[in-house]
Amino acid sequence: PQRTSFHRSHTLGFRNGYAFSQLPREGIGGETIFPNLLSQDQLDDLCTKGPTLTYGPAKKSPPPPFMPSYVAFDKQVLKFDAYFKEEVLTSAEEHYRIRQVGIYYYLEDDSMCVIEPVVKNSGLIQGKLMRRHRVPKNDQGDYYHWKDLNLATNITMYGRTYRLVDCDSFTKVFMESQGIVLNPPEQLVSDPYIEQRRTPVQKPIVPAGPDPLWQFLTYDTKVLRFYAIWDDTNHPFGDQHRCIIHYFLADDTVEVREVYSRNDGRDPFPVLMKRQRLPKTLTEKKMGFPSCVLEITNEEVLEWYSPRDFAIGKTITLLGRTFLIYDCDKFTQNFYREKFGITDFQPLQISEKPLEKVPQVIPPHNGFGMPEDSLQNCLRLIPKRPQKDVIKMLENDLKVLRYQAALESPVPEDRNRRFILSYFLSDDTISIYEPPIRNSGIPGGKYLKRTRVAKPGSTPEDPIYFQPSDFTIGSTIEVFGHRFVITDADEYVLNYLERNAESFPATTLQSLRDHFRPRKAVKDTVNNDIPKQALDDLIEEVQKELKLRHSYLNTRRFHEAFHQCDKDGSGIMDKGMFLDLCDRLEVPTSTILLKKLIDYCSCGEDYVNYRDFLRAFPS
Repeated sequence: PQRTSFHRSHTLGFRNGYAFSQLPREGIGGETIFPNLLSQDQLDDLCTKGPTLTYGPAKKSPPPPFMPSYVAFDKQVLKFDAYFKEEVLTSAEEHYRIRQVGIYYYLEDDSMCVIEPVVKNSGLIQGKLMRRHRVPKNDQGDYYHWKDLNLATNITMYGRTYRLVDCDSFTKVFMESQGIVLNPPEQLVSDPYIEQRRTPVQKPIVPAGPDPLWQFLTYDTKVLRFYAIWDDTNHPFGDQHRCIIHYFLADDTVEVREVYSRNDGRDPFPVLMKRQRLPKTLTEKKMGFPSCVLEITNEEVLEWYSPRDFAIGKTITLLGRTFLIYDCDKFTQNFYREKFGITDFQPLQISEKPLEKVPQVIPPHNGFGMPEDSLQNCLRLIPKRPQKDVIKMLENDLKVLRYQAALESPVPEDRNRRFILSYFLSDDTISIYEPPIRNSGIPGGKYLKRTRVAKPGSTPEDPIYFQPSDFTIGSTIEVFGHRFVITDADEYVLNYLERNAESFPATTLQSLRDHFRPRKAVKDTVNNDIPKQALDDLIEEVQKELKLRHSYLNTRRFHEAFHQCDKDGSGIMDKGMFLDLCDRLEVPTSTILLKKLIDYCSCGEDYVNYRDFLRAFPS
């Protein structure tokens, strides 16, 4: 504790430019250093190590260098030849399949892989069946080791059992170096189906004849053509079918084509019998053998059809059908003339049976729709619209004959009902319209849509429709069970019938003339007393006054009331009844104009033409 100096002596220095060290002469703080500081034990050790002190310590041998397994076993692989059996459930030719594989064991990391050699067009997924990895041996977590592999043993990997049969030379040397005795190798099992495919197929026995190649090169594109007829009239719905038989000289095959004509009612199939060799004589078979479902082999045929079997006038049976040959073409005639010396090629005359014409029976009309429309279902498979007289429709377009008719009915409410019957000249149709009358209890409107109406008593097979000649004043028209009495007609009807008097009976024209004669007399009377221009001016003046006094005026009730009072529809009304009706309706005009208008429309002293009067009050 009393020491105050702690310096150390100098031990490092330079001499002649070189660094050197020396032992310290003094201790720390200048203490004296004793020359021998070793203990007795250390001195004893020095005595025993004389050689070591003299010659230095002995050199030890260096330890062997460390080498990891992935370096020691790099690119060293054990290869075993193996196979496994795979069941086949979708083939009738094989029940199982043998697949040969190679099992590779990599020593560097104890991994394994399974590779199957790829076979071209095998249809199987081949190549690497199991990727390289450590394969588990059991459920306890153990993995396969190279010590578990040996020849003539089975190993199971992922549910598939492999049989090890052989290995390569490196594998044998490695296993023997590790002290493992390998079992004798086995023969690698081959697939039975592949062996069956490798067996040579027995060639069919072809009957003796010319060389097929020579026959093909000589007679290629040369065809014999025969015209034949197939009579199938003995069967139900049978007929005579005209056919063409082609005999191909290149390979002795026969083809039959049917000749179709336009609208013969048959489907135009191109070929009746496809091109094939046709057997003429077959071997005897057992009766119970099902030959109908099997193809005919060459062993079962004793003789095939040849050109000698075809000639004009011969009857041949091809696949159950009998054909009569009645003619052939020029090439066929030249071939038979050169080959067989035949010179008679006179064609046969084929007489066709005349077809029995079955009369068409038209069924009676069922009442639905028009008879002409329903008739199209009997004339065509796909019905069309009945044809219309287009010229008549164009000439009589917009030409309508209008009649006034009363309903003949025992019901009292129907006696005062009036109808407008319209006859359309373009298509001879009739429509009936009932003008609505207020507070009558009957709505009015369309009574019968436009349609053709047959006369009562006509048959549905031959209906007779109403014509303009049937509509006379006072005649009764029955329309679908309802009877109408013609009471009036338009002046256009009389004018049309007079222009076409040669097309209508005289009674119809005279009936309309008698009906319109009183009106014409009244009209002439009015025109004689008062000028027509004066009446038109007065009507125009009344209408102007109505426009000034009334913005809206319902004049329809005037027309309905006057038409209802005119029972016979003549347009002439008694003057007293006319005045009473005007007072009741309260005609909205001045008294002077009203009195003047009544004077202009009067027919004598007792009657008034109310139609001219209503012209001043348009509906």
